[in-house]
Formats: sequence, structure tokens, C-alpha cells
Amino acid sequence: MQKNESLSTILNMLGSLTIVMGTLLILPVFFALGVKEYSVINSFLISSIITLVTGIVLKFFFKHYRVDFKESMLICGLSWIVLCIFAALPFYFVTGKSFLDSYFETVSGFTTTGITIYTNIESLDKTIILWRSFTQWLGGLGIITFFLAISITSNSGFSHLLSAESHKIDSARLTPNVNKTAIILWSVYTSLSLIQIFILTRLGMSGFDAVNHTMTALSTGGFSPYDSSINYYALSGYKNYREIEYVLTYFMFLGGMNFVLHYKFVKGQFKDFFGNRELQVYFFIVLFVTGLIVLNIFLINNGTGFKGEESFRKTVFTVVSILTTTGFGTEDINTLYFPAFAKQLFLVLMVVGGCIGSTAGGIKVQRVIILVKLFFRQVKKLRLPSNAISYVRYQGDLVSINELQRVAGLFTGWLLFLVLGGFITAFFTDLGPWESFSGMFSAMGNIGPCFFSVDTMSNLPSIVKITYIFGMLAGRLEILPIILIFSRKSWK
Repeated sequence: MQKNESLSTILNMLGSLTIVMGTLLILPVFFALGVKEYSVINSFLISSIITLVTGIVLKFFFKHYRVDFKESMLICGLSWIVLCIFAALPFYFVTGKSFLDSYFETVSGFTTTGITIYTNIESLDKTIILWRSFTQWLGGLGIITFFLAISITSNSGFSHLLSAESHKIDSARLTPNVNKTAIILWSVYTSLSLIQIFILTRLGMSGFDAVNHTMTALSTGGFSPYDSSINYYALSGYKNYREIEYVLTYFMFLGGMNFVLHYKFVKGQFKDFFGNRELQVYFFIVLFVTGLIVLNIFLINNGTGFKGEESFRKTVFTVVSILTTTGFGTEDINTLYFPAFAKQLFLVLMVVGGCIGSTAGGIKVQRVIILVKLFFRQVKKLRLPSNAISYVRYQGDLVSINELQRVAGLFTGWLLFLVLGGFITAFFTDLGPWESFSGMFSAMGNIGPCFFSVDTMSNLPSIVKITYIFGMLAGRLEILPIILIFSRKSWK
């Protein structure tokens, strides 16, 4: 494809996606009318008009040509950067935060990271809180995936777009038709969301709270309408706060699973579901780490005042929240409730993340399995003749050299970003090494919680916030689309 055609195609596709975003920005207006928050209506209308006009200009002034893989990667990376700009406009107009802070919050939403620069969230307009949660629900399966699900055209070139939005889609080709695949995924996602809303309302949550927490639990995003997160319900004396915590734990766990497996379970393909190696390891990690931390808490306190059910509930909630990179909290991970050993395990879980094809961040359980197998293969080769051939297998199948290189390259990229982000944080702030690295761990892992407060996050220097923005995008898109944007050769 020629350079002019490539650029025209990218801008045309950005126009289509921007029109979709402009339409979505109109939706909160109807909610604002219902709750009589008239002061925010103009902000959303102006944001929608700006977005729609930009999208229409791009769509009709630039032609669409064939989409190849390189263009798809560029479209993917640019769309997440650009669409977050327009989605940040309501935050900027309504809350009085700087545009950088508004953009930071929006990127955190769409990447389902959950880092926030807002304190006293309860004081925000309900419409803004709902939009904030909606960004996470939409970002859970992906902006481009949503576009494909509602697209009236079926273009074979869109398959590259489906793959470019990284792990959320790469392993989820349920049908040859990319639009049908996206529709199936969004149908499963929406159905689970409706079930969760129903259960939470039955447990005493208000409809508003149930919708917000559903959008941010299943998407493994972690935004809450309350500063105290899920602990709000215990602090407020809700009768069923324990049940609420268990339900949210369950749906966070579902969000961290491959959504293809949800579809297979519904279709009755139980052998594929229960025989999935990644799911088995994912479940084992939750049980094993939860058991270790509960035992550690028991031993640290010498059994004095140990409350078995409470300790298990808070620990399994936090383990699932961290592993799935949701970030909900019933107990702050910075407090003494969790010993140093537990905090170390949390950092490991942040890097591991959920399953391939889930809404979770992190490197992914499947890739960790492959990396471990690769390590033991190298150890095994030391005991074999020099000309012996040793393979890495996953679920009985050989893992190709290309896949091993891709996994190793991604892991290396992760380490480089983590180190760079930690150094930048330490250089420009007075945070210690532990806190500095935890901030970038949180951004890259799309996790949210880290080992310093929201107030500190809100007051970080601009350069550190920009670093975390790119960290969140790189973590969500698995590095390559973001790196490609800044490569001169990719635009030739």
C-alpha cells in the first residue's frame, strides 16, 4: 500500500470510530435529564458535537483503502489515544480538573486500569460517575471490538483490526466472520452484566450502584462511586455486605477468564471448558495464593483474634481483585492488615494478570505457563546431547518458535517499561523505590492499586502522569501498537 493510501485509510477509520464515540457521548444526556442534573447536559452535548464533527470530517475527506496488518496496528494504537481525548472532554468541562488529569482518568477508564486522580468521588455528579464507569465497561472488551459488533459491513480486512486489539480478541475467533465474532463476545459480556445487576440489586444495592459496579467489575476496571470502594457497604452497615463482596469476587473472576470459554460453557462444550489448562492454573493461583496469605495472617497474629471467614473473604476478594487487575478494595493493600509477604505476592499477581481473551490486564496466565515451560526446557537441554531437539508443548500442541519469540519479546518489553517508568517516577518525585516501581506496575498491569495514596497520585508531576498514561495504553494494547506509532519506518 502506498504511503498516501495508508494514511488516508488510517484517518478514514479514525473518523468512523470517532463518530461512534460522538454518538456514545449523547447517551449520558438522557440520564442527566432523568436525574435532573441539568448543569452537565451542555458539557456532554458540546463534547458530542466536537467529536461528531471531527469524525465526519475525517470520514468524508479521506478515502478507505485495503487494511493490512501494519495499518491495523496503527489504527488500533491511534484510536485509543485519540478517542480518549474526546471522551475526556466531559471530565474537563464538568469537574474543573486540568485536561491532562481528565485525559489521565479517561485512559485509566478505557484501559480498565482504575487508577484515579479524583478524591471525594461521592461529590461528583451522578452523570459523570456513570460515564466514568461506562468507559471501563466499553474498554473491557475493546473500543474497536465494539465498533465491529455494531458495524453493518463485513470486511475481510477487519480481521486485522480484530487481532490488533491484542489479547482480548487474538484468541477469540469464534467464527470466520469478524463481525459475528464481535457480536457473540459482546452478547456474552452484556448477558453477564445484566445477571450481575439483577443479583446486586436483590442484595440491596441501589440500581445506580449496581450498574456502576457491574460495569467496573466484569470489565475488571475497578472504578467505584465511593472513595472507600467496596468497603463502603461494610462501613455503611449494609445487611448483605458479605454477600455483595462474594458476588463481586465471583464476577471479577469471570471477567478474568477467557470469554470464549464462557461461550463454550453456554454451548455445553464442558470438556473444552474444564479441560482448559489456562483456566485450571488461573483457578489454582487464586486458591493457592489465598491459602498462603490467610496462613500468613494467622501466623503473624499467632492466631490471636483471628477471624476465619472474614480473613478468607477479604483475602480472596483482594487476590481476585489484584490477579484480574480489577482493583476493587475491601481492605487497603497499604495497611498493616496484609503482611509484607502478602504485598510481595500482590506485586507478582499484578504482573501475571488474568487469562488470554479476558478483560483483565497483565502478561496473562497462559504466557506465564509458556515462559515457565521455556525455562525448564532450557534446563532439560543441559542434560541432553547437543544435537537433541527439545520442544515446548502447551495443552499437547507444540508451541511455535514465532510464538515463543513473541511471548519472550512481550515479557522483555514489559520489564523495560516497568524499569523505565519506575526510574522516571523516582527521578521526578520523592517517592521511595518500592512506591516508584509499584506505580508503574499498576499502570502497565492495568491494575489500579499501588503502594501510595490517591492524593499522591493526583499531585504527581505531569511527566510522571504522561509516563503512566503511556504505560496504561501499552499494557492494555500489549506494547506493539504504541511502539509502532512512534516508529518512523511504520509511516513509510
